[in-house]
Amino acid sequence: MVKIGFVSLGCNKNLVDSEIMMGACKKAGFEITPDAEDADVIVINTCGFINDAKQESIDTILEMADYKKKKCKFLIVTGCLTQRYKDEILNEMPEIDAILGVKEMLKLPEVIKKLYEGEGKIKVFDQQSTFIYTSSTPRVIATPAYYAYIKIAEGCNNRCSYCSIPLIRGSYVSRHVDDIIREAEMLAQNGYKEIVLTAQDTTKYGLDIYNKKMLPDLLQRLSEIDNIKWIRFLYSYPEDIDDNLLKVVKDNPKVVKYFDIPIQHINNRILRLMNRKTSSENIKELITRIRSAFDEVVIRTTVLVGFPTESEDEFEELYEFVRWAKFDRLGAFAYSQEEDTPAANLPQVDDEKKIKRYEKILNLQRKISLDQNRRRIGREYEVVIEGKDRNNFYIARSQFEAPEVDGKIIVFSRRKLLPGEFVHVKILDAFEYDLVGEVI
Repeated sequence: MVKIGFVSLGCNKNLVDSEIMMGACKKAGFEITPDAEDADVIVINTCGFINDAKQESIDTILEMADYKKKKCKFLIVTGCLTQRYKDEILNEMPEIDAILGVKEMLKLPEVIKKLYEGEGKIKVFDQQSTFIYTSSTPRVIATPAYYAYIKIAEGCNNRCSYCSIPLIRGSYVSRHVDDIIREAEMLAQNGYKEIVLTAQDTTKYGLDIYNKKMLPDLLQRLSEIDNIKWIRFLYSYPEDIDDNLLKVVKDNPKVVKYFDIPIQHINNRILRLMNRKTSSENIKELITRIRSAFDEVVIRTTVLVGFPTESEDEFEELYEFVRWAKFDRLGAFAYSQEEDTPAANLPQVDDEKKIKRYEKILNLQRKISLDQNRRRIGREYEVVIEGKDRNNFYIARSQFEAPEVDGKIIVFSRRKLLPGEFVHVKILDAFEYDLVGEVI
């Protein structure tokens, strides 16, 4: 039996695509292997969002190409990088045998069969394709057996001036509520306790097909499913977080008290240049409203430094805002000039300045993160056990840590714990990103 190995790069939305491709291959009779050395075919699902991600994708392709000197016969590349550079990548990287666009993932088994039949240098793209998966689409879940992602929409309509995602993924397309509920029910029946909703912008979910923001309704419907313990949603844009959504999060015990809000900047001129649909005043008011609405809540954000024409004063405004906001989690990015985006044509900030601003923001956030974590010492939380670290201590998350991106809780226990088990812990100590607790 032909064995297919997968490498998934980039965001959790890309991971869902990889899971769908694995499902298609398994349905077609191929075997999925986690070991690249054991794979007859290696598939790399790339990221092409910013320069660092593109470089990681290229490096991974070259690394996986080395396996063609051993057992691997074919190297297939898909994802954002191939979608964006479909006319160049096959010519510039002869190690690749086939490439597919982001909406052609179900054609992967057919491509593999064609390669084995002797066809080479295959390129599969359809500009008219509007593929979005459904609950009946075969899927091999790659996350641990207690949480899974559900992609509720594809594409994006926000058209932020620095972002290439709409060029790659197209316009926003929501899945139907009933179909998402069916998928969540199947996941719950298979033992998954945490559902993580993802999309380029979850807060605009439903606008295209229901003419209203449907995230609150979706969260409420999901909470009615037996055996689901936590419901988490990521990438919620500040202009669409309204009182209705806040009420659902506050009143529903299954919806975690965690907001992932990418603000990118706080200066109004920069926000307008970014084509963001909010303002400094609205962002500050929203943060105040969220914090006042909950006894305990975590707010995560991302900021972009060194955006074209950003002055030192405008950066300092962002810096002071971060100091004021005291985000529990913050990811910072230095602006990456992406061709074919409006921001690429603006006067650019010097790279050295961008890096200095990036480091200054992160240094500030380290202190804030430590302070925020120390506030949790002495508190008790229900956590899910994820495994053990190299020191043989248990690693866990509470509702206030999103999988893969946030810190962990190091847990001491006198009894044996299993991955996926939920236990109560008391926090004993805090570091910049991680916490320490014991089972109670």
